[in-house]
Amino acid sequence: QVQLVESGGGLVQPGGSLRLSCAASGDIFRINAMGWYRQAPGKQREMVATITSAGRTNYADSVKGRFTISRDNAKIPVHLQMNSLKPEDTAVYYCNAVYRRYGSSTNSWGQGTQVTVSS
Repeated sequence: QVQLVESGGGLVQPGGSLRLSCAASGDIFRINAMGWYRQAPGKQREMVATITSAGRTNYADSVKGRFTISRDNAKIPVHLQMNSLKPEDTAVYYCNAVYRRYGSSTNSWGQGTQVTVSS
């Protein structure tokens, strides 16, 4: 099992910055990739940024140049630095981990943390 806990959400003004963190516990050595997803009311959950165990990153077009995903040296925890925040970034942000258990890939999700961008 892999357990994820997000932190760092809150209320910020447009143009501000926020850093989210995701702490993982359990069988973290089995994690292949981690990422951040977000879901706003009335919208589908979307990928924001992902990072593989090899350090490869991928970003949604809407956040490129503004958001940065990173890992600590031990690969856990993972962070999301969010700069130049816009109102449309408002959403619940979820940490995700893809890990292997006996040859099968399994997803783990955190409980989510609210990010609100408003003046």
